[in-house]
Amino acid sequence: MIGQVTSGPASRARADRIDQILGEPTRRYADGAVAGLPAAWSECDLIISHLALGATTRLIAPLLASKHTDPGVVVIDEAGRFVVPLVGGHGGGANDLARRLADRLGATAVITTATDALGLPALDTLGWPWSGDVASVTRAILDGRPVGVVRARRWPLPPLPENAQVVDAGREPVGMVARVLVTDEVSPPADGLPTVVLNPPSLVVGMGCNRGTSVDALQELLTSSLAAAGLAAASVAALVSVDAKADEPGLAGLAARLGVPFVTYPAETLAGQDVPNPSAAPQAAVGTPSVAEASVLAHGADLVVEKRRTPEATCAIGRLPARGRLTVVGLGPGSRDLTTPRAQQAIREASVVVGYRPYISQVKDLLRPGTRIASTPMGKEEERTATAIEFARAGNVVALISSGDPAIYAMASPTLEQGTEGIDVEVVPGVTASLAASAILGAPLGHDHATISLSDLHTDWDTILRRVRAAAEADLVTVLYNPRSRTRLHHLPDAMALLAAHRPPATPVAVVEEAYRPGQRVTLSTIAEFDPAVVNMNSLVVVGSSTTRYLPAGAGGTAMVTPRDYHWMSR
Repeated sequence: MIGQVTSGPASRARADRIDQILGEPTRRYADGAVAGLPAAWSECDLIISHLALGATTRLIAPLLASKHTDPGVVVIDEAGRFVVPLVGGHGGGANDLARRLADRLGATAVITTATDALGLPALDTLGWPWSGDVASVTRAILDGRPVGVVRARRWPLPPLPENAQVVDAGREPVGMVARVLVTDEVSPPADGLPTVVLNPPSLVVGMGCNRGTSVDALQELLTSSLAAAGLAAASVAALVSVDAKADEPGLAGLAARLGVPFVTYPAETLAGQDVPNPSAAPQAAVGTPSVAEASVLAHGADLVVEKRRTPEATCAIGRLPARGRLTVVGLGPGSRDLTTPRAQQAIREASVVVGYRPYISQVKDLLRPGTRIASTPMGKEEERTATAIEFARAGNVVALISSGDPAIYAMASPTLEQGTEGIDVEVVPGVTASLAASAILGAPLGHDHATISLSDLHTDWDTILRRVRAAAEADLVTVLYNPRSRTRLHHLPDAMALLAAHRPPATPVAVVEEAYRPGQRVTLSTIAEFDPAVVNMNSLVVVGSSTTRYLPAGAGGTAMVTPRDYHWMSR
């Protein structure tokens, strides 16, 4: 629950806007701050105070108890220029809320927590359960003192500064003053060194049970099974079973209590798993010789605890493989405000960023301290994708960046073609060049259209010509990528000749160079008057269809428009 403590008409209007930003109504406290702030403190998880920072501080000071339980508080000044997380920056969610509100309100988020100020990941905000001495370990990292980050397996980690050395278990660095232990096992260190334990979501619990088995009975079996194997309950990522148990209240209740998804599989899927302890009882009851062990295997985990049983239930535990993560990120046309928030977040979270050198330069301000950079020159796409996959397979969080959209003449397809088994892969879309050029020109892509690359480095020229001819015959608006370079001089004139054979001479043709970059330049022409010499490798050529036309727009401007043929437009 988010509450807003307002102080006047302007703050109430801003509070209404914040409700729109959040997409849900907040709880309002408008009867005075002296009563409103304490009331919000007891009723809300996050509080937005539209009071002065000093006034808010004095009112909440007597209420502070613990950063683990206090609500987060964000203060917005009267003019709406600054959004300041006052307390609960990490655990209370105030920093994230401040950034979100500042971005949408056009304000500045004033983040003062040390890790955020220095661009370092906070150990208690990685999304994994944690325990231990966060304050001492974080202080050691901030002070540049040697800290060991010990992984039992190669679970992916965010970028860390040079003084935080990542090593495999059993190879702890000498001289470290603090430790981060990444494990799904219960193994508290006994040497007195300040330690934070991070529990990755790596364990899968398979369970079967009699109808009506209670949540408490199931949890008791799970707890004993985890304890016997020395595994951490905080690392349980999923509870799995057979479809016949999808509506079993005890299993659903246990998943809810653990805060994990409850996933079930068809009996025939489970029957196909090679399990160590098949049984006739589940075969007769639900159609598979194994439920607990088989559902763990069906979920893609390796069995680490074989079936344990009580008179009411069975339990098995598996471990998901530790996999690196590769995100193929589209930066858009070049302007930062056209790079999506998801793309920016993927770059911030990456411990390794791979890309063409000029693209790396575009995002250097997003990189956190400790981020490793692997840049390559133009023409090294195979090397670039292989490098990104190799880093991900080594257990890293990798961002492979490209301009525009990564799935359109860019890095997504060669990455997937090379083979990405054993790693998690995500493609983050970007604003591709054709969409950027279309927005600059008006609406040339308002109806059916085709995009064709004139580069014959990867496609033979006869195939390209066949595709251009097909687009011309189909009367499609045609966007020409890679239209011209120092060595490819005949390609664009040849393509334009094919298009001109199927278009009126007055058909609009536009060239957009350096879209949304400082050197942006737009040239408007027609298919009869078009001069290929105005085009370079940083340009995109948009050739209209027979219905595309130039229309007056704005104050003396011109828009290139392809009508959508809405029936109501002809009335």
